[in-house]
Amino acid sequence: MLATQKINQFYGGSHTLWDIDLDIPKGGCVCLMGRNGVGKTTLLKVIMGLLPATSGKVVFDGAELTGAPPEARARAGIGYVPQGREIFPTLTVEENLRIGALGRPGGGGIPARVFKLFPVLKDMLRRRGGDLSGGQQQQLAMGRALALEPKLLILDEPGEGIQPNVVQEIGNVITQLNEEGVTVLLVEQKLPFARRVARTFRILDRGQVVADGNIAELTDDLVHRHLTV
Repeated sequence: MLATQKINQFYGGSHTLWDIDLDIPKGGCVCLMGRNGVGKTTLLKVIMGLLPATSGKVVFDGAELTGAPPEARARAGIGYVPQGREIFPTLTVEENLRIGALGRPGGGGIPARVFKLFPVLKDMLRRRGGDLSGGQQQQLAMGRALALEPKLLILDEPGEGIQPNVVQEIGNVITQLNEEGVTVLLVEQKLPFARRVARTFRILDRGQVVADGNIAELTDDLVHRHLTV
């Protein structure tokens, strides 16, 4: 469904991504892993068109998106939940969700599935995004991405800085979405969460994919070599 082909990216004078080939199959749930600073978030931003690739291609659902703006990637069916959530704090929950729905071809209202997955959002429609707790803001960020009814959902550390019970709920939602046919690509540092949610993994190290496989193949040796600090 999603493929990056020989993606290279530079940040200033640093070569951050080196010939990245990443293949996300339709219906997959892939966890992108690696130590801090190896290029995980950079790769997601390149996929979303938020950072330019120096060379290489991004192909989604058979169409090349290299050079396309972020809004075109949203219209193509890619939902993105960035690290830090990046909701609009002065807008209400409803306004945040409606902005997400604008990315859907033909527009329209907020899909009922958003409130089914995150009932708290329906109860807080009139509250400003900045007044929500961290966990509620993460649910809002996910709801905003789901409002465009994506084929692919990309999440950058969805459990970061959130209370454990909400992390559990978010994991359950990701699993449910994947079982319903939404392809998922997530960056996650917490191994228990990754092992519970993901089906397969890819490990980045120094801007390159150095290991991949089924999540059951994420051995202690791989964790020690590429993930421990």
